[in-house]
Amino acid sequence: MPLVTTTEMFKKAYEGGYAIGAFNVNNMEIVQGITEAAKEENAPLILQVSAGARKYANHTYLMKLVEAAIEETNLPIALHLDHGDSFEICKACIDGGFSSVMIDGSHLPFEENIKLTKQVVEYAHERGVVVEGELGRLAGVEDDVNVSEEDAIYTDPDEVEEFVEKTGVDSLAIAIGTSHGAYKFKGAAKLRFDILEEIQRRLPGFPIVLHGASSVPQEFVETINKYGGNMPGAKGVPEEMLRKAASMAVCKINIDSDLRLAMTATIRKFMAENPEMFDPRQYLGPARQAIKEIVRHKIVNVLGCNNKA
Repeated sequence: MPLVTTTEMFKKAYEGGYAIGAFNVNNMEIVQGITEAAKEENAPLILQVSAGARKYANHTYLMKLVEAAIEETNLPIALHLDHGDSFEICKACIDGGFSSVMIDGSHLPFEENIKLTKQVVEYAHERGVVVEGELGRLAGVEDDVNVSEEDAIYTDPDEVEEFVEKTGVDSLAIAIGTSHGAYKFKGAAKLRFDILEEIQRRLPGFPIVLHGASSVPQEFVETINKYGGNMPGAKGVPEEMLRKAASMAVCKINIDSDLRLAMTATIRKFMAENPEMFDPRQYLGPARQAIKEIVRHKIVNVLGCNNKA
C-alpha cells in the first residue's frame, strides 16, 4: 500500500465523529512505537515531520522508515509536513514524496497568508498532495515554533470562509486555546468551543485541525523531575476536551510533546536505575514501548479512531 492523502481519512472522521492522530516522528523507535500501536488498534495514521526533525533525521532516512512502517502494518498512512513556514520547504517535501504538507502563514497579515497558502496549494494539488493552512496563532515553544502568550491570537470565524475559498486548502488549523510544547498553562486549559462551533457552522463538513493538543501526563513530568529534570507546573489539554473536539469538526489532532515526555521519562528512569548501562538498545526499547502505550491510549480513549482503518 502506498502513502495516502488525508482526504478520505478526514471525510470518514468527520462523518464518524472521531479524529485521526497526527504523531510527530524523529527517529526509528518513535516510528515503530506509533505504528505498532496503530496496527494493533487498526487505526488510520498520520506521521508528521517538522522541518527540524527532517533536518535532524535526514529526508531520505525518514522516507525509508515510513515505507517500512507501511510494509509492516498495511495501514493507511499519510506523511505530513508539520509547520512548513515557506513555499520552499513545502515544495521540497512535495517533491520528496510527502502526501500532505502544512503551510503555516499564521504569522503573516491575512492577505499575505492567503497569497502564500494559495501558492503552496496550487503546486501541491497539481501533484496530488493535500495542504493544511492555519489561521490564528498558538502560544508556546516547539521546534521552530516560538510564540509568546502576548502574541497568541484566537482564530476569527469571520475570516475562515474567505481564507478557505481563496486558498483552496484541504484542512484548516485553528487556535481555540491549545498551546505548543509541554510548558503550557498556568491553570487548566479552556478550549473555546464557541469558536469551533461557529467555524463548523460556517464551514460545514470541512476538516479542522488542532495543534498543541498534548495532555502532558503528570506521571511523566513527575518521573522527569524525580531524575534530575525541571518542569514546574507543566500542564496540558484535558483529554475530555480533546474527545469533545474530535466529536465535532476536528478531524486531525496533533500529538508531539506527550511522546517526547514518555520517551524522556522512560530513559531518565532507566539510566538512573542502571548507571552502568551503555547499550542503547536497553533503554531505547523501553522508551519505544512507552510511546506505543501512550499512542494506543490516545487512539482508543481520546481520538476514537480505533478499528477505523
